[in-house]
Amino acid sequence: MGSGGVFKVISCLVNEHDYGMVLVAGLVCLCASLTAFRLYSRMNGARGLPRGAWLLFTALVAGSGVWATHFLAMLAYDPGLKTGYSPTGTIMSLMIAVLFMGAGFFAATATRESDRANQMAGGLLLGLGIGAMHYTGMSSFVTQGHIVWETATIGASVAIGVVGSAVALIVAGDARKFSSQVVGALILTLSVCSLHFTGMGAITIIPDAGVMVPEQMFSGGLMILAVTSITGLIVLAGLGAVLIESQTSRSALERIRTLANAAYEGIVVVQRGVIKDANAAFCDLAGAKLDDLVGQPLMDGMLTLDDACEIVEGAERREGRMQPLDGGKSIPVEIFARLMDDGARAETEDLTVLAVRDLRERRSAEEKIRYLAEHDGLTGLPNRNALQARLAGVLDRVGASGESLAVICVDLDHFKEANDLHGHLAGDAVLVEAARRLQDSVVAPSFAARLGGDEFVVVQVTDADQDQATAAAELAGGLLESLRESVMYEGQELAMAASLGVSLYPDDGRTGEALLANADMALYRAKENGRGAYRFFKREMDETIRERRNLARELRQAIVDEDLVVHYQPQARASDSQICGFEALVRWKHPTRGMIPPLDFIPLAEETGLIIPLGEWVLRKSCEEAAGWDRPLSIAVNLSPLQLNQANLPTIVHEILIQTGLSPARLELEVTESALFKDYQRALDNLRRLKAMGVRIAMDDFGTGFSSLSTLQSFPFDKIKVDKSFVENIHRDERATVIVKAVLGLGRSLDIPVVAEGVETPEQLEFLRGEDCAEVQGYAIGRPAPADTLSAWTCGVVEAVEAAEKPATAKRRSRKAA
Repeated sequence: MGSGGVFKVISCLVNEHDYGMVLVAGLVCLCASLTAFRLYSRMNGARGLPRGAWLLFTALVAGSGVWATHFLAMLAYDPGLKTGYSPTGTIMSLMIAVLFMGAGFFAATATRESDRANQMAGGLLLGLGIGAMHYTGMSSFVTQGHIVWETATIGASVAIGVVGSAVALIVAGDARKFSSQVVGALILTLSVCSLHFTGMGAITIIPDAGVMVPEQMFSGGLMILAVTSITGLIVLAGLGAVLIESQTSRSALERIRTLANAAYEGIVVVQRGVIKDANAAFCDLAGAKLDDLVGQPLMDGMLTLDDACEIVEGAERREGRMQPLDGGKSIPVEIFARLMDDGARAETEDLTVLAVRDLRERRSAEEKIRYLAEHDGLTGLPNRNALQARLAGVLDRVGASGESLAVICVDLDHFKEANDLHGHLAGDAVLVEAARRLQDSVVAPSFAARLGGDEFVVVQVTDADQDQATAAAELAGGLLESLRESVMYEGQELAMAASLGVSLYPDDGRTGEALLANADMALYRAKENGRGAYRFFKREMDETIRERRNLARELRQAIVDEDLVVHYQPQARASDSQICGFEALVRWKHPTRGMIPPLDFIPLAEETGLIIPLGEWVLRKSCEEAAGWDRPLSIAVNLSPLQLNQANLPTIVHEILIQTGLSPARLELEVTESALFKDYQRALDNLRRLKAMGVRIAMDDFGTGFSSLSTLQSFPFDKIKVDKSFVENIHRDERATVIVKAVLGLGRSLDIPVVAEGVETPEQLEFLRGEDCAEVQGYAIGRPAPADTLSAWTCGVVEAVEAAEKPATAKRRSRKAA
């Protein structure tokens, strides 16, 4: 198209068009183009059936908009002749516009590998479609004359349409941003208008009065109404679809964001490594606002994985560290990934959602659990498990370096008494202070640990040039001095002391287990020799303690297997030597050792705690056998200090009496003063409950304690038993004789019967009768015997006593005669 063609186009626009209608046509084109590009952005982000629906809307809006622009501009054209429009050509041009618009926009997004080529292909189709629509529409234009076409101008107009459409698509891109939509719409509007008015400049009308304009042709007014109505409806439908979809998406997004912000875990949306969105929890982890995070690369310094592998959907949890943007300390995190590409929208391609969990609380809890698993919760010292592990490590070190090692077992003396007297909180305070002192007494690699209760262990590592035994002795002595100082608790001074046992590596053992066992044996020896001291392990200790431990194990089994027997020693009235009851005494007939004396296994049972099941067995057995006697004689059973302080002792006694059928009045329980003072109040409570059941209570070994009179005042005993150490010295020791007389007098004054133990001679028996002793017990009355010999033995008791009395009577008579 030459300069003449350009001049002709400008002349046609200036002289033959209504400017108002031209402006309306341009506005309609701009509105339709803008709407089309908004729909085009939705089509770009969709796939499958939704993509087809958005493409249809885009084609309808763009096609009708271009068509409306053409015919409104045609209505603005006034050649000065009568004009009209053929219905067929008009409708055909609309269909062509819609078809080519759809094809062009589809081609622009056909693939994602070559976006620019696709956009140019789409622009070609759009430009050809606009041109085809224009000249098809022109073919429906009828006027009173002949139309002459200029080919070069037609080609130029089509070229303008193709180039302008391609540029519009390229500039708009995926049309995600509103600014891109506006620029694309402006360029496309300019392209459509340029093609139209250039095309209008390609015609020349030669008037001919002989040409008639048929009456069925569309008039100008009708064309304006039709074009405006159709275009408006289509554009409004497109805008409505966009608004509805936008509102729906916005509502869904707000709901999702609300849910995401309510999540405890950080959630971040990433596309091709770049942050697209995130919830409030992630923003807190990142130490930045959402606006500052969007567009930032996630894995570039902000999030670092512990391994080099990439995040894969469905993979096991991954751990890493999150570095806040505000420069704070990195945060340990756990990451889960899920790919959000639903295949229906292009905008979700390569879209990944990461759940980022803050591990600080978990790590802190794990660290606390790990600490508690290796340390004592009260004192903070390493516990038994940690001791074994650390001791094994120290042994490896000592074996390689030539250093020396000593293991010291520490046991707090009389801790249980202090704990019971002042309460468990006071006991805890003693343990904590003892642990502190032990820890202050050693320097790494030496360390202290707590085995449990009031038992501690100190592991000492010394240089190779130091004497091992000397260093261990110095440390043990220092520990004793440190643990002798009292502890202040709530204004009270709590006494503390300790006993220690020491074993040396490698002489006393090469393993941690052996060293601990041998140090424990040395500790046992230190406690046995009076406490408050330390002892080194010696091999003879091993044999002695091993023997006692074997004996304790056998005693435990003997109680279970009931290999013990109960012997009964008779108790008689002193006045006439009539048997009034028996005292139950346990005996152990060992299958290989023979009969073991009570003095050998009763203290062992008290030390190991076996005295409780042993005492209960004796009580049950003696009640069972006594219930089968023909005569309702009483049965006396000793209670150990541990038994007396059992909270459920009255319940146990009550159950035994019910099960055996023995009357409570026949049962007599003997307790010592030392047993009372283990836990004085509990002991008195138990005794009162037992007495309320009808059981009689006797004080055993009277006179050997330190508060006999106050004890008698506190509890109404049914009997007092004078210790045999006083009775056996009657007529041998004047003081013993006076003490026996005093006790008998005290019993008469308090109206409490007195039983004398250890009566072995007729002289002792005669003396006790003369002092009005209530009952006697001893070899002079009868020796302990099994239950199956009681009947015959009881019948022979009186005869034996009378036989023993006859010589004494004869001697007295001979002295009187002399």
